[in-house]
Amino acid sequence: MPAPLHPCAAFILLLLLAAGSALAAQPRPFDARYHVQVDGWPSTTVEHRLSRDGTYWQSDMRATVAVARGHERSRFIADETIRALHYASGYRLLGIGKNYELEGEALARLPDRQSALFDLSRRAVADDCEATCRLRYLDHRGREERVDYRRLDRGILDLPAGRFEAVRVEVTEPDDPDRRMVFSFHPGVPGLLLAMEYHRNGEQRSHLTLTHLTLASDGLASSPKGN
Repeated sequence: MPAPLHPCAAFILLLLLAAGSALAAQPRPFDARYHVQVDGWPSTTVEHRLSRDGTYWQSDMRATVAVARGHERSRFIADETIRALHYASGYRLLGIGKNYELEGEALARLPDRQSALFDLSRRAVADDCEATCRLRYLDHRGREERVDYRRLDRGILDLPAGRFEAVRVEVTEPDDPDRRMVFSFHPGVPGLLLAMEYHRNGEQRSHLTLTHLTLASDGLASSPKGN
């Protein structure tokens, strides 16, 4: 049986499985596919789609492993700030699971975590936060969560999907900085995650890597391998 997950590692699975500023780039629809490996679990493929429906944007993540599957979907408005409108998710483990939904007053107070991930990607590029900043959001049950983040140096990532410039952000829990995640975002495509690592007590416990990317229009600065 898979080893139990610490809540911070569970955040990764729930974000990916069931797992703003005026200066930021404008959103662009995309379809992305990732390879994910978490210690004690089989590796899996995660699909993430960002699409537009009129004035709304929708972020949809889903994945399946041998004994579990999950999805998350969020609808929001992406102006100078993010306004979350509706969130739905569902998870199954060994055939047993539950569905969740957030909307109305709850999301008027804080964004869901899909909207928050999109917001974090824009803050990573445009924020003028000099040290550590805080992001507040609602988990799938509607409970408030807090994480601290700080921007790291930019870098170049050679991934199965191509070669990309990346804006890197370190995310930690306020009460436990030994558990941290490093997100790598594309600076020109808000919400597009290129890679992610989860570290605990100085050791990398899981990672996510972009393996395929399709954009609705041309212009992404990437160099696919083999071309």
